[in-house]
Amino acid sequence: MKRPITAALAVIGYVIMIVPIIFVVATAFTAGSTLRFPPDGISLRWFGEALGYEPFIEAAISSLELAVLATVLALLVGVPATLAIHRGKLPGKGLVEGLFLSPLIVPELVVGLALFQQLMVGLDLDNFSTLLVGHTALMLPYAVRVTGASLALADPGLEEAARGLGASPLRAFFNVTLPVLRPGIFSAGLLSVVTSFNNVPLSLLLQGRDFRTLPVTMLDYVQQSYDPMVAAASTLILAATVVIAVIAERTVGFAKIFGGINQ
Repeated sequence: MKRPITAALAVIGYVIMIVPIIFVVATAFTAGSTLRFPPDGISLRWFGEALGYEPFIEAAISSLELAVLATVLALLVGVPATLAIHRGKLPGKGLVEGLFLSPLIVPELVVGLALFQQLMVGLDLDNFSTLLVGHTALMLPYAVRVTGASLALADPGLEEAARGLGASPLRAFFNVTLPVLRPGIFSAGLLSVVTSFNNVPLSLLLQGRDFRTLPVTMLDYVQQSYDPMVAAASTLILAATVVIAVIAERTVGFAKIFGGINQ
């Protein structure tokens, strides 16, 4: 009896997630001038409007800049932390790993409020620096968990063999450990960039007039206008995300990496 119920709940969950996406994509192709489903004819007009709308373009560049920088910083911190947790003799490994994963549990608005009070008010940091710190903190769980899954799939004996054959710790890392971690680092980087690029709660709370991210700019636009340009922009972002996921699966294999997370 449990399996039919589980299957029915899974189907309901997929419907809840997919149907709104179908509505947005269908609306993006409308020939009409308002957000309406079913669409009034088929046209690519609003895609051209979205690609030519300067505030969206500037915000997209800002979002990409922030996502890439936050991902690089998260990986620079997360990869050594992963090595220390899985290969080092670090006391309280479970506690340390839980600390790195805590941004997944704490609501982003709480994180944003704390950063606002401590960094912007207390240390007088600008909006971009505070946003960078916040996004980096949010990306740390991906860096630690996904690269840790990749490391868990590796045989520790390979590193020991390299050290036993006379390789220095640095050479053993670059010749043995890093190739093992590379798929996890690549996967964590892609997930972090996509997640940071699409972030709304933290960006909404911390961004200023001089630096605006694309999701918040789109949110501001839809509050003032009811034309389908936001639906077209959302469809373009969705298509880019799907393309990135497909390329990553073909080149790295998400299934293999994420399979290690459950081990």
